[in-house]
Amino acid sequence: MVSTSKEFRSGFVSVIGRPNAGKSTLLNHLIGQKVLIMSDKPQTTRNRIQCILTEERGQIVFLDTPGIHKPKHKLGEYMVGKAKESMRDVDVIVYMVDLTAEYGPGEEFIIEMLKQSKSPVVLAFNKVDLVSKDMLMHKIQKYSELVDFKAIVPISAKTGENTDELLNVIFAQLSIGPMYYPEDEVTDQPERFIMAELVREKVLQLTRDEIPHSIAVVIEEVEEKKTLVKVRALIIVERDSQKGIVIGAGGRQLKEISSLARLDIEALLGSKVFLEVWVKVKKDWRNRMDSLRNYGYGKERE
Repeated sequence: MVSTSKEFRSGFVSVIGRPNAGKSTLLNHLIGQKVLIMSDKPQTTRNRIQCILTEERGQIVFLDTPGIHKPKHKLGEYMVGKAKESMRDVDVIVYMVDLTAEYGPGEEFIIEMLKQSKSPVVLAFNKVDLVSKDMLMHKIQKYSELVDFKAIVPISAKTGENTDELLNVIFAQLSIGPMYYPEDEVTDQPERFIMAELVREKVLQLTRDEIPHSIAVVIEEVEEKKTLVKVRALIIVERDSQKGIVIGAGGRQLKEISSLARLDIEALLGSKVFLEVWVKVKKDWRNRMDSLRNYGYGKERE
């Protein structure tokens, strides 16, 4: 039981960065369980998702955001809009940078956004385990000249190296405050959303490059039975050829997607799960506002 003492600190922290900077990997590590899906494909996160970390010293509500990139369709515009929105009215911004990636227009765009922000910014250099000390020092010097960061913390989101120090730095920027969420909550998203994301993660992992950003997943039905939970998931793609790739020869690909997703959903629900997965073609859905709303993107429903 966490006691909200006079020293209890709390606040909202936006985690931003380029696609594939490691934001979701970091937050899953800090929270201590899998809340966010991970993939080596860029632009995996599409919505702004709150992840909640509660300790004796306080509570941090992290806002995981889509990677900031140049949008090519309405879904992309929505994703970048969500990332920009998350930078407003937060207590701290954590800017994650992949140390192994080259500095380019994408980072310049984010730097300009940070210069206009009123919130304190902490720079988290990710993948410190993959670069030399000379490279790290060079990057620290370069970025220090661009923005007045409150702190620069080299970390490895994958191994957890120095992530305790990152938390110390974040808590130091927070004021004394209330507990916004019950201490056992780790996300503000409903179970159906997380289940859909877990299915989408498996599609990202198992399909070829032309598939990832053309898919959406919707949980159509959740039925609790005596001995298990029955879940019906629908995978939406944009072309018939993509449907064939997701299903695979003899349905083997879809069976593998379903099998892997079921294990994660069982861990999420703490129950046996029967997962039924279907694939449907909805042409050009990423550019159709009605489809974006139906699949959980675009403006919120009234």
